[in-house]
Formats: sequence, C-alpha cells, structure tokens
Amino acid sequence: MGEARASTLVYILVVVLSLVAFGFAVAAERRRSVGTIREDVQRNATYCVYDSDVATGYGVGGFLFLLSSESLLMVVTKCMCFGRPLSPGGNRAWSIIYFVSSWATFLVAEACLIAGAAKNAYHTQYRGMIYAQNVSCETLRKGVFVAGAVFVVATMILNVYYYMYFTKAVADPPSHKANRTSSHVSMTGSA
Repeated sequence: MGEARASTLVYILVVVLSLVAFGFAVAAERRRSVGTIREDVQRNATYCVYDSDVATGYGVGGFLFLLSSESLLMVVTKCMCFGRPLSPGGNRAWSIIYFVSSWATFLVAEACLIAGAAKNAYHTQYRGMIYAQNVSCETLRKGVFVAGAVFVVATMILNVYYYMYFTKAVADPPSHKANRTSSHVSMTGSA
C-alpha cells in the first residue's frame, strides 16, 4: 500500500510540475518582447526600443520546472539503468520505448524554452542605430515558446506512461520460460 501512495505521489508531482512548465511557456509566448521604432531627431537616427523582459523569466521558469519534473522521475526510477532489473516482457519493452521517447521530447522542449528565453533576452537588450528609411525591429519569432509548450505536454504524457510501465516491469516477478525438473535415471546395470 505504501508503494501505491508513492507512485500516486510521483504521478501527481510529474503532472503538476509539467503543467506549471506548460503555463510558463504559454505565458512567455504571450509576453514576448515587442520592439518599437524611435527616431532621434538630434542625431538623425532611428533605433528600436523593446518593452519588458518578462518572457525571458517565464521561459527560464518553464525550463526549470520541466527539468525538475524530469529529474524527479529519473531519481525515482533510477534512470532505468540502476536498481532492480526489469522483468522481460511487454512491460519492459514499453517502458524502454517510453523512456527514449520522453527523453527526446524533453530535450526538444528544453531547447525551445531556453533558446526562446535567450533570444528574447538578446532582443530586449539590443538597441541599434540604423541610418535607413525602412527599419524593422527584430523580435523573437512567434511560436518558439508554443513549440516548447507542445513538447512539454508530450513529455508529460510520455513520462506518465513510462512510469506506469516501469512500475509494472519492476513489480512483475521474473518469469521462467520452462520449469525444468531433473530426471532421475540411474545408470546402474542389472545382471
């Protein structure tokens, strides 16, 4: 019964941490820095001024919450490499498939979140003098944080399935294909 509570707690923590990361990613997308063009009449120059840098903080927050969710699951399952071996069978196969898939989506989600945060911070700090008529202020492309949010949800779903199949594969006793008994044939001659 203690294991059931522990596994339920792990499910809840993984889902909650992932949903918080998702919320941060969506908030970061909504609060991306936007540049406005300003003209300096004294210097006869045009430059870009960016608004607040809130999206960078949201992106980093999403990165950290997803990282803590993945770290929690890897500590609990001992990264599937250490600890009790998994019983052969379908549960072990599915846990390996979900383990690899969740790591792939995790890496993509983290890359989107941290790259978006870094690019957003760069554009917010950027102030450039442009001596031209047609000026446009560079901003972070739309959808970078949304892609991160989508991969956060995919990682969460795959992590839940990975943990479910992992616990089944660990809980199952190892099955033996054949129950062989030794035969008692004596090799004595009778005369």
